[in-house]
Amino acid sequence: MASHRLTVIPAFRYRDANAALDFLVRAFGFVEHMVVPDGEGGIAHAQLTFGDGQGMIMMGSARDDDLGKLFRPAAEVGVNTCSVYLVVDDVDAHCERARQAGAEIITEPVDRDYGGRDYGCKDPEGHLWFFGSYDPLA
Repeated sequence: MASHRLTVIPAFRYRDANAALDFLVRAFGFVEHMVVPDGEGGIAHAQLTFGDGQGMIMMGSARDDDLGKLFRPAAEVGVNTCSVYLVVDDVDAHCERARQAGAEIITEPVDRDYGGRDYGCKDPEGHLWFFGSYDPLA
């Protein structure tokens, strides 16, 4: 893999981080880069790469420490304040993979008038994810 520097890395908290990690790998195609157990059956910190390794997210178990009180799983608070868009080669195949793994599809694959094709879904804990072929840097 070529040397590169990541400049944006979204982070997520999950009530059941182990199940979420498994889902993110099966449904969306993330690859475990590093997983640090918290010693209590959860995940203190995990890094997952995406695509050709040019993308990454961080995730871990929800906690009740000072930061954790500000950083809650979407399902716990009932609303999302942001979403993530990831570029994929085959939007329809990716959508079907996510559907088969249990993702809630909120928008079926659609061609956009600005270019590209995308779909939207929620993971089992309610975080919003969008996958599409539109790459604004291409």
